[in-house]
Amino acid sequence: MVKLVLIRHGESTANADDTYTGWSDVQLTNRGIAQAHATADLLADLTFAPTTVHTSVLVRAIKTALIICADRDWLALPLLKSWRLNERHYGALRGHNKQQTRLEFGAHQVALWRRDFWTVPPLLAAPDHDRRYAKLDPRCLPLGESLAMASARVLPYYQDVVVPELLQGHDQLIVAHGSTLRVLLKYIEQLSPHQLDGVEVANGEPIVYEFDAHLQVTEKIVLGE
Repeated sequence: MVKLVLIRHGESTANADDTYTGWSDVQLTNRGIAQAHATADLLADLTFAPTTVHTSVLVRAIKTALIICADRDWLALPLLKSWRLNERHYGALRGHNKQQTRLEFGAHQVALWRRDFWTVPPLLAAPDHDRRYAKLDPRCLPLGESLAMASARVLPYYQDVVVPELLQGHDQLIVAHGSTLRVLLKYIEQLSPHQLDGVEVANGEPIVYEFDAHLQVTEKIVLGE
């Protein structure tokens, strides 16, 4: 049996302030750092030996991954960073307080922006210019994304990079973001968009999948739940 562990980064300053973040870079809070250490402790009790660690190019996920790897003595493992594992791009909502947007636009509209699989948030006027994305085709840079649009960039990474390792019997660790991981949950568990609507991924709680040789899920557990 092979295992895949999915972990959302520890609490960020944007999580603490209840603001939309998306592709903006924010730091972990002290609580988020503590959550990352606690996550490593949870993994110590699991029979799990990853050969590769996958994360986004955003600091909150990278730092969480590094803390976990340091605590588990995994720093020698390959750490692959991909923009495809970035959080969903919240467009022109980023930086805005979530409660304030509910007051301004209404709770129903905000619920659609946050949870509906197909609804696109208000778009930026122009894409960001960041050296992390300088080599990408400009058409890859979103002005804002629905969860479906985020899925279209996340799943190719999972299928092309992670799945081949799992098929060889190599445990894999992904440290990413709430929306990124919800996309993967939908794919792995074959959930409908409606079923995904109520799925939450908590900061620092490892989601553990065990697969058979054909990558059929034989067990799922959430550590520390």
